[in-house]
Order: sequence, then C-alpha cells, then structure tokens
Amino acid sequence: MVDSVTSTTDASAAAAAMKKSIGMDKDDFLKLFIAQLQYQDPLQPQDPSAMLNQLSQLSMLEQSYNSNTTLQSLLTAQNNANSINAVSFVGGNLKANGDAVAFDGTSAASLQFNLPVATSSAVVSIKDSAGNTVRTATLDASAAGDASYSWDGRDNNGNLLPAGTYHFAVNGTAANGTAVAATTYTTGIVDGVSFANGTPMLTVGGISVALSDVISVKGA
Repeated sequence: MVDSVTSTTDASAAAAAMKKSIGMDKDDFLKLFIAQLQYQDPLQPQDPSAMLNQLSQLSMLEQSYNSNTTLQSLLTAQNNANSINAVSFVGGNLKANGDAVAFDGTSAASLQFNLPVATSSAVVSIKDSAGNTVRTATLDASAAGDASYSWDGRDNNGNLLPAGTYHFAVNGTAANGTAVAATTYTTGIVDGVSFANGTPMLTVGGISVALSDVISVKGA
C-alpha cells in the first residue's frame, strides 16, 4: 500500500514538473488529439501517424521525467539516512581527512598524521585562523605509518594561545634527501551535527567535518 501511494505521488510530481516545463503533460496532449479528430475537416482529415509519432515522443519525455523524479526521491531518502547516521556519531572519537585541530585553551592537542615513507627528520608547522605560523617543531627520525605530535597550545615564544581552530602540516625528509609530505588528520570527539543546505556535517570542537572525509568513528 505504501509503495502504491509513493508511486502515485512520484508520478504526479513528474507530471507536474513536465507540465511546468513544456506547458502540457500526456493527458493534455491526448485531449488535444481527440479535439483535433472531432473537429477535423472530413475532406482533409488529419494525418494520424504524425500525431501518434508526437504522442510517442511525449510518452518518452514523460518517462524521463518519471525517472528523474524517482532518482530525486532516492537521493532524498539517502540524505535522510545519512542524517540519522550522522546523529549516531555524537560522542564518538572521530578520525577524518583534514588539517584542522581544535585547541580548547588548556589541554594539549594531539596532531595525528601519516608518513608514506620513513623520514630522517620532519617539521610540524601550526598556523592560526589567519594563516600565521604560530609554532614549528622538529621531529626526530620516524618510521613510515601513523604518528602523532602532542601540541601544548603554545607558540614559538612559549606563550599560551587562545582556544580556537588551528591548522597544521608535517613535512619531512627521507633518507635519500627527497621531501616527504605527510597526510594529516582531523581528530577529536564528535560534539554535534549541523546541517548545511540539508547536508549533515559533524562538528568537533568548532570544526565542521563532512561525512565524505570521515575515516572512522569509534565509541559512538
């Protein structure tokens, strides 16, 4: 019963969209077709093949509108499912592609990254929201793989920086002297969900994270 109602609704929506776009739907065309047959000149009858050809083309167009409407309904259902899933992530420990880190003003922040190859040394650069470099730190030799740097929230002069969103990058040097850029991650506890233009975004200490960037959420 639900499927039947949904199908009827989709068909009605498609017909309405079609009528708005080209000024008529299949029913309107059939009425026009019948009226032309009723009032045609008996001595010069209309060529039915031309009308039937047009009716066939209109039917194909209507099917196209039906398909578009069905796809739109599927996309809406998918977005609703994504929204429900996003809410279930609240309270979980998130790891996502990104270079943002939330500093709460007191506790050390963990900057997580991945090195594609082993490095003899690497430099962590941290910037504020204005793009100014506030802290740099040199790391010793590191193996390839996941690694992290604990940032105490202080700048290069030892001053404690205010709470907020910062960005970081890690660039190292391999044993053969080639430059190595690490893949950085945004991590933290999911504390909320926001909806931008109907698209759910996870929030982590003021940082917005798209679901497409999420790698894992544990303990939600």
